[in-house]
Amino acid sequence: MSGVAGGEAYDVTEAGAGTQSGAGTQPGAGGGPGERTGAPAGALGVDGLALKPALEAVLMVVDEPATEEHLARVVQRPRRAVALALRELSDDYTRQGRGFDLRLVAGGWRFYSRAEYADAVESFVLDGQQARLTQAALETLAVVAYRQPVSRSRVSAVRGVNCDGVMRTLLQRGLVEEAGTEPETGAILYRTTNYFLERMGLRGLDELPELAPFLPEADAVEGDSPEGIPSFDVDDSGDSQTDH
Repeated sequence: MSGVAGGEAYDVTEAGAGTQSGAGTQPGAGGGPGERTGAPAGALGVDGLALKPALEAVLMVVDEPATEEHLARVVQRPRRAVALALRELSDDYTRQGRGFDLRLVAGGWRFYSRAEYADAVESFVLDGQQARLTQAALETLAVVAYRQPVSRSRVSAVRGVNCDGVMRTLLQRGLVEEAGTEPETGAILYRTTNYFLERMGLRGLDELPELAPFLPEADAVEGDSPEGIPSFDVDDSGDSQTDH
């Protein structure tokens, strides 16, 4: 296999079964004698492209994790072949010590920068600006994550301070969303989003650390915090001032 500049596609031949990468050279990758070779990339159909480079190209432009089913439809290959190629790519990047990683997060695949290089990324992205969640926002987000679906008053009861301002921030950032209403009170309930899973690097909520046992039970706080009645006569200016 060789990558040629000037728009030329990777050369994949039947005789190149021992070479690294192309779809026609990987076991189960969906390539074979029917795959055209040596032609300009634009002249190939999607199913004639080398599988791994095709997946890399698609994943470079996704704005949320892409599922294996979706990727299989896009590159017109069997899901099993796509799943194998994705895992091989991820292993390759790790073995090579690349600055990015291909991860299965929130039910789909996406490129991420590696944690070891977070300082470099932060320096580029922030450039002196404050983009991190405040301590108040992190605490509120944690309560929602472990108690969801949960109302604002119950989150406030757990934290011991009004959290309306912080909840608005989390909603604006797409980390939490409305999840219906509470039957007894009609209060709006909140839950975390797929974007939360994506930012936390989790496949699902079952991968959250085992912290829930350390939070008070909902029944222990709801009696003191009925919906529509303020539970705390506390100035929440501290939360509001640090809301970012």
